[in-house]
Amino acid sequence: MIEYYNYIKALHLIFVITWFAGLFYIVRLFIYQIEATQKPSPDKEILGEQLKIMASRLWNIITWPSAILTLILAPTLLYLRPYLLEEPWMHVKLGFVILLYVYHFKCHQIFKQLQKGEVKYSSNFMRLFNEGATIILFSVVFLVMVRHELNWIFGVLGIISFSVILMILVKIYKRYREQ
Repeated sequence: MIEYYNYIKALHLIFVITWFAGLFYIVRLFIYQIEATQKPSPDKEILGEQLKIMASRLWNIITWPSAILTLILAPTLLYLRPYLLEEPWMHVKLGFVILLYVYHFKCHQIFKQLQKGEVKYSSNFMRLFNEGATIILFSVVFLVMVRHELNWIFGVLGIISFSVILMILVKIYKRYREQ
């Protein structure tokens, strides 16, 4: 089975990419759904129904299957290369993966609420929430790509700095939109 390692790794990466695409877009659809509830009739109903259909297809046909296939392929890779579990960077990466699944389950909770017509968050909150997946993506990619050169203190400071910059940019964008 070791001869298939690179094929399994390629599939894993493909499903990670489609999973992230789904996570990025589903929160964007949440924003549109929330904003549609503030429109006058009949726009509110027409947009609301169409966005529910779009969110449902994205979540159930792309995002969930990608998350599941990623979860199946990752342990397979670790089974084929168990020494990776001895590496400190892998422990940190797996911590970020756990955070990503927590984020995914929170998205699922919000998805279910919006499918029922329950709006519990503002569109501005969702714009900030959307950056959670971005921060995790940057963290994991940098961690994997520069794992041997990475100074952990500078890595953590870099992630925090990146997060702060993202939040500032979201606030600037919010002010721009309000003008």
